[in-house]
Amino acid sequence: MLEIPTAIGYLRSDISRSRQPWDEIQIRSLARRLGYVLAKTIVFSERTDDPMQRVIDVVRTIDAEAVVIPGLEHFDGYPPSALLAVADVITVSPEQTFSRWVIPPDAPAGMSAR
Repeated sequence: MLEIPTAIGYLRSDISRSRQPWDEIQIRSLARRLGYVLAKTIVFSERTDDPMQRVIDVVRTIDAEAVVIPGLEHFDGYPPSALLAVADVITVSPEQTFSRWVIPPDAPAGMSAR
């Protein structure tokens, strides 16, 4: 039997502001539409200490495959490489997926490298 992949949601309350409930609905909806089980949505503010490490810790703890966010502004414009090392990042608007590298980008090319 196939296991349904797990995702978490993430947003910054200082960016979502009054749209936070709507952003959370959008995260849940997109995760479901893409075939993920949304385990939880993490909400941090600009005052949260080391938010990316906290998100990474949650991803590892629940073995999440993806982090769904309202938009790249919640990551200051681009998904952190440390997060992309452990999970895909999916944005609601515009709908985009930033995938992990299964084979490191600096790995030698060719069949002998596999």
